[in-house]
Amino acid sequence: MSNETYFNHPTFGLLYRVCLLDNNQELFTTLYAQRLFFLLKILPTDIFFEPVSRSGARLLVETRVRYLRRLGAFQDYQELQMIYQRTFP
Repeated sequence: MSNETYFNHPTFGLLYRVCLLDNNQELFTTLYAQRLFFLLKILPTDIFFEPVSRSGARLLVETRVRYLRRLGAFQDYQELQMIYQRTFP
């Protein structure tokens, strides 16, 4: 079974979830090129969708990797580390 999550944006088409950043924040990228990144913030009353630069996206993922390492969630840390290396070579 796959844990892949997609979001259909009216302008940019199908987006692929890179990772979960927080309880209410997720990082998405364009499905094929993986050049455009978007931060999806989910609030109880609304959903906010904002573009993020590649360097900004990289910083968000690096912050999450450090958080998981400090938390001691080694399985999640290793999975996100692989995603990081694949997304930002």
